[in-house]
Amino acid sequence: MQKLGFTNNAEMLNGRLAMLGFVAALLTEALTGKGVLHFLGLV
Repeated sequence: MQKLGFTNNAEMLNGRLAMLGFVAALLTEALTGKGVLHFLGLV
């Protein structure tokens, strides 16, 4: 049975996904010249 909650593996995966999201946001801004909020229509 898998452990749930704040396990080392869950935190490692969460950190890696957060880094991927951050890099995706930076690339979106660099390639389009618009920020992520503008791209999503929130600004």
